[in-house]
Amino acid sequence: MADMNDLGTCEQILRYIVERGPITSSELAKILVLTPAAVRRHISTLVSNNLIKVYDGNANAPTRRGRPSRRYVATAKGQGELKESYADLAAQAMHFMKASMGEDAINEFVNQRVAILEKRYGHVLAAAGSTPAEKAAALVAALNSDGYVATLRRGGPNTMALQLCQGHCPVQDVASDFPEFCEAETAAFARLLGVPIQRLATLAGGEHVCTTNIPIGMPVMRHSR
Repeated sequence: MADMNDLGTCEQILRYIVERGPITSSELAKILVLTPAAVRRHISTLVSNNLIKVYDGNANAPTRRGRPSRRYVATAKGQGELKESYADLAAQAMHFMKASMGEDAINEFVNQRVAILEKRYGHVLAAAGSTPAEKAAALVAALNSDGYVATLRRGGPNTMALQLCQGHCPVQDVASDFPEFCEAETAAFARLLGVPIQRLATLAGGEHVCTTNIPIGMPVMRHSR
């Protein structure tokens, strides 16, 4: 029978892989302050239970088995395994916060969470170029590094716009009750891209992806922070 501490660590590792995958075992070891050997042992358990798998982002790249540079993502089974208990706990915490501390506390928490993301992505987009299209491409890469399964598409044959699509959201179920998450994220993306954008659909709203329209044929906004 598995040790209860092992079960708790496996769940933690699965949670980080769901939220931040593709991610390596060495990165997980640093986050969790565990030895690489311990993390690899838990990863082996998760792989054998079909909860995570090795990420192959480039089908043409040579397979390099057994190397520490392997990155992991959650399987559909793994996401489902973690989603229910994690989402219920997060939703309960948010509702408790709203009831005990009010709407302002919710807004402060959401804005703080998004500010961390915005700060982390800021230097990446600043180095990517000056146009919204260049910044949008860098934003997609940054989102994918955090496991958002993002893509960039043309808005249409006769439109000067791009559409940012996000296939995964770690706060999807909580955002269903607290749309402040979606609103704050959209505002942060607009500041990062330097143009006014529009969120067309959200996973929290029942759509299969979060879709954001990004105009690329208009002047760049200037923000005073």
